[in-house]
Amino acid sequence: MKPLLLLVLVGLALQQPSSVLAQTTPATIVSVGDGDTVRVQLDRKLTTIRLACLDAPEIRQIPYGNASASRLKQLLPIGKSIDIRAIEKDRYGRTVGEIFVNNKSINLQMVAEGQAVVYRQYPSFVTLRRVECRN
Repeated sequence: MKPLLLLVLVGLALQQPSSVLAQTTPATIVSVGDGDTVRVQLDRKLTTIRLACLDAPEIRQIPYGNASASRLKQLLPIGKSIDIRAIEKDRYGRTVGEIFVNNKSINLQMVAEGQAVVYRQYPSFVTLRRVECRN
């Protein structure tokens, strides 16, 4: 099963347009709140980022909330340099976006690893949905 998932992820990554990365902004991880929210240093300001198109368990949803947050902390340790593709602001004033490390989508990785599911509000985010369905 894992070799199949790896092939799927590689295939999806190759389909991702390189122009997406040209639209990103560099930032630095300051903290991880849970499996779908981080705080970053962006343009000399602290900014909260909500990972777009996915939903992770809340910390209080034991044990999955802790597991999801722990995995995101492993992927995005404090001080890690990232790139953000901002999509919009949500109703709480957070920036909703996709996070990249070394040109790889952390949003996609969280779904692929089963740490989050596709947020149904964004059915057009087809790549994440395909990965979720194959898991």
